[in-house]
Amino acid sequence: MRPLTPADPAAIGGNRLLGRLGSGGMGTVYLARSAAGTLVAVKVIRADHAANPDFRARFRREVEAAGQLTGRWVVPVVAADPQAREPWLATPYVPGPSLSEAVGGYGPLPVRAVRTLGARLAEALAQVHAAGLVHRDVKPGNILLAPDGPRLIDFGIARAEGAVTLTAVDAVLGTPGYLAPEQARTDGVTAGAPSDIFSLGCVLAYAATGHGPFGGGHAAAVVYRTVHDEPELSQLPVELLDTVLACLAKDPAARPTPDALRLVLGDGLPSPDGEDWLPPPLPRLIAERSTRALDLPAPEPTRIDAPEAAVRGLTRRRLLGAGAGLAVIGAPVAWFTTRGRARGTTAPPARELATHTLALQADMTGPGKQTGQAHERGMKLAVERHNSRPDAAFRLALRVADDGGDATRAAQVVKELAADPAVVALVGPTWDAAVPELAVRCDAAELVLLLVSVDSPENAATRENWRTMVATRPAGDQLALPVIDYFTRIRPIRRTGLVEDAEGGEPAFLLVRSLQQNPPKEGTLSVHRIPEGGSDFAGVVRGLIEAGAEGVVYAGTSPQRAARMARALTEGGFQGRRMGIQHAMEPAFLTDAGPDAEGWLFSSLFTDPTAVPAAAEFVAAHRAAYGEAPARWATEAYDAVGLLAAALTGLGEEGRDRAGVTRRIFRTAHEGLAKPLSFDSNTHVLNRARTGHLYRVESGAYRYLGIYPDVKPESTP
Repeated sequence: MRPLTPADPAAIGGNRLLGRLGSGGMGTVYLARSAAGTLVAVKVIRADHAANPDFRARFRREVEAAGQLTGRWVVPVVAADPQAREPWLATPYVPGPSLSEAVGGYGPLPVRAVRTLGARLAEALAQVHAAGLVHRDVKPGNILLAPDGPRLIDFGIARAEGAVTLTAVDAVLGTPGYLAPEQARTDGVTAGAPSDIFSLGCVLAYAATGHGPFGGGHAAAVVYRTVHDEPELSQLPVELLDTVLACLAKDPAARPTPDALRLVLGDGLPSPDGEDWLPPPLPRLIAERSTRALDLPAPEPTRIDAPEAAVRGLTRRRLLGAGAGLAVIGAPVAWFTTRGRARGTTAPPARELATHTLALQADMTGPGKQTGQAHERGMKLAVERHNSRPDAAFRLALRVADDGGDATRAAQVVKELAADPAVVALVGPTWDAAVPELAVRCDAAELVLLLVSVDSPENAATRENWRTMVATRPAGDQLALPVIDYFTRIRPIRRTGLVEDAEGGEPAFLLVRSLQQNPPKEGTLSVHRIPEGGSDFAGVVRGLIEAGAEGVVYAGTSPQRAARMARALTEGGFQGRRMGIQHAMEPAFLTDAGPDAEGWLFSSLFTDPTAVPAAAEFVAAHRAAYGEAPARWATEAYDAVGLLAAALTGLGEEGRDRAGVTRRIFRTAHEGLAKPLSFDSNTHVLNRARTGHLYRVESGAYRYLGIYPDVKPESTP
């Protein structure tokens, strides 16, 4: 919400205006306090639109349509004047975000919340259809989230079943991506109540996955796919698949009724007055907005309006009936406001802060979903932490997009994110091969691409071409530093054996090259290669023993093959130290290697926050939210949000956009929980102090030893 401007009226229809909830080409929506003291949203249409007789008739129809509805899950009209020079209507104020804001800022909803959403919206549509109406614009932006359930709003293009449309014959009413195939027809055939069910199916797919079932892009292309193509539902949870597919049937007659949909989705769900239906942090966001709205003081007078005529178009009985709907929303608002406030005190008025959206593109459902989930959780907690700060100059929102670890999907996802003007920075991807595609797209869109867990290109010329890429993880050659330090300072050896396993890709190549150039203790390095597809681990062990290796470094990325190496070393009688790198440091290594994993060391570029005192608050918050300690890379993702917030803070209010973040990010320093983040002013490369870590397998688990320069010789037996 933003303050009123001097050109805004002081009151409309007896409703005292408090601030602007939003404005656009059609008009402005205000937050207001009615004469009875309740909060209402007042929608005012611009006079130039109202001058169009067809438009005014359509607005009058919205008033009449919404005025008939008093169900719990619809937002009724409580006052209106369709005849005013600038027509207006008032509805109860719902302090929650829209579904589009919630999913865009905090990611898809869990299955249980999606079922609750669908069941209650189906009930709302049953009431709409029972009144002889068709909504025709059911979409995420027209659904508000309240503590007890969703609210369906905006009946601007609703019409009576079978009524003649007021718009041109060639016009398509509805929102591409959410309108039914029959709504796209321009042959004069009107869409009936089943079109709302199709739209609801699109809404449920969006709520569960973060994107609509017919993709994005140009409106005409989306409409074409809606009419001719099958929906893309590969990411939809299996529990919802049959129901959503039924809603999205091309044949209107094949779609379920609202009552049937409500029974299927609502089976086994708690009552609306039971437990919270929304995942954190959405209830807290609603509480904050409720408190801010109720604490708003009366603003300074704006322009003075002439006395307004009595509210027209609604009978006293209808107003009283609609007022009952207001009480439903008002009850939790009052609870949020009074909770925790001392008697006799008044909270200071809250500032209305701008919101800047950060995006995460990650593999959330593919082979790397654990890493994607770690990024999401770390970033969500960082966004919540920033938004809870009383001195915050702005709010942050998080939009999560799943690319499934698939190259084609990754290209489409980054294209959509780059096209979203609300996104000021993109974190991701979470798999190495996607970096070039994202870097090119983000560079063209002047959008910062912040890499957290993946390797970044080492070539300086490439980095210069990708001006907006920011890597908070050092390049793979830094994995060599803990290895060299360990075998030089902690457990000195003169002869190091390096096993270069070509199976699984090239991430280990930089480690191999670094060790060849800088052998531990300035001694000798023997290299023993296993070609791709090779399996002679026993022969490699014999070669290590013949070379007199006192310690071995496994330069491979497969945890299963690392386990085979561990077993072969034991079976071959190798007596020296064993070390691997983070790529193989997975649960599968411990499971497959069994007791032969004991004592193995691993070099990594991620920390263990449970061993970092400064991260105690983050670890506690993570346990409270997710029931477990942060996984690897969650802390680094948390720090990425801190870095971006620091860059935004350093910009003036007018400069907090993509271009501003791109200019500022490399001049920003942030003291992260995992490591300090700052960049070389010339090369834009991360300053690499204290970025390597050591772990050791003890009693079948990975034990964190610390940042490698801090590991003392006596700490290793």
